[in-house]
Amino acid sequence: MSTSDAEAVAGAVDESSAEVGRAARKLAPRSALGQWEAGADREDPISILERQASTRVPELVPIRYARMAAGRFPFYRGAPAIMAADLAAGANTGLTVQLCGDAHLSNFGLFASPERALVFDVNDFDETLPGPFEWDVKRLAASVAVAAQANGFTDEEARQAAVASATAYRESMTRLAELGETDVWYEMVDATQVEQLLRPEDRKLATKVITKARNRTSMQALDKLTEPGPGGEPRIKQDPPLVLPVPDWEQFSLDSVLSDYRATLPEERRVLLDRYRLRDLAMKVVGVGSVGTRCFIALLSGRTTGDPLFLQVKQAENSVLAQHLRSSVFKHQGHRVVHGQRLTQSAGDIFLGWATGPDGLFYYWRQLRDMKGSLTIEDMTAAQLQQYAGLCGLTLARGHARSGDRVAIAAYLGSGDVFDKAMGEFALAYAAQTVADHERLLEAIDLGRVQAGEADGKGQDN
Repeated sequence: MSTSDAEAVAGAVDESSAEVGRAARKLAPRSALGQWEAGADREDPISILERQASTRVPELVPIRYARMAAGRFPFYRGAPAIMAADLAAGANTGLTVQLCGDAHLSNFGLFASPERALVFDVNDFDETLPGPFEWDVKRLAASVAVAAQANGFTDEEARQAAVASATAYRESMTRLAELGETDVWYEMVDATQVEQLLRPEDRKLATKVITKARNRTSMQALDKLTEPGPGGEPRIKQDPPLVLPVPDWEQFSLDSVLSDYRATLPEERRVLLDRYRLRDLAMKVVGVGSVGTRCFIALLSGRTTGDPLFLQVKQAENSVLAQHLRSSVFKHQGHRVVHGQRLTQSAGDIFLGWATGPDGLFYYWRQLRDMKGSLTIEDMTAAQLQQYAGLCGLTLARGHARSGDRVAIAAYLGSGDVFDKAMGEFALAYAAQTVADHERLLEAIDLGRVQAGEADGKGQDN
């Protein structure tokens, strides 16, 4: 085939995809995406939370409710299941990507690539599942509005920040639609680009976060998370009820779990894992929405020099999206999470894998600290939040372009700002819904319907 023939074929494929994208406007008009109003048959949001709690560690559920009750943004973070049900009640474009499933502002951040460069990307895939691209964009835009209002910004400032996330998504997707397949695959946002994308007066803040991230390593965690045990060997420091010892598991059970996990790693990384020895294991409460699921931190040490390695072992339940979309092709929910992360992220964790625990539950493994960092949303000015929202929108588009038909999505979005404005309208409307749902949780706590523990102000995974 000649070069001109190849170009003609490529153009035909692109035009076919573009037609699909434009046709999707009839299924879900762009302006209609901005509409939100709770229907009369909307399920009680507290019932949704209670249903989730039924499969979780009972003693930890009050911590989850306390963290969600602490404010509207923590509530929003902990309520992806509520929003999934709301999104499913409306029409969708049918333009499928590998959804993050919980693409709120705090689920973006810095971490190390295998080459030890700092990259910025989505960093939480507990709810990942194929689905309509706009669900992630709506989740992001609404989180921007909720965070803005929680910071005391005006509704107009909140709307502008939400629009900025959608505009950056649309413009990034339009640019990516014109790139070749491998060019899209190699796209990434590194720490240098993060600084460049910010206003000059805000780069000092980014530099501080980047410097802190570079110092967040397993060696740094050794000092923070451990204490001397018998014989002077480091052991994970207990901090009830947030860090607890695990029940004694028979050695053959642990060996079986490690072997199961090891088998999911690429062959060369199994060699690396074999150079470490498991030293200690503890249960650790993490996040907001994740509280109550089983999560552990594992301390390993190198067989030659004793260098530490901390791994997080996190339970993987069914995605909150699974009730509303096609079920995952992966029966093992840890495999589902790992697949979604590997497919979406521009650079992955070299220790990312999955295993079945001795309790028969599904888990995935990843590094606990590997140069990870994030900006503190609560400390941002309105201008900074708007810039950060744009950075997250740009990054989300890059992740979607790896798994979905970027040409079709770009054609659906178009060159105007219809989609952007719709996301701003939706964000404000859903932010108001979040306030109402948060108040219902507070009422449920006051009435004794659900029990909340003491608020601890924590909620990060790492």
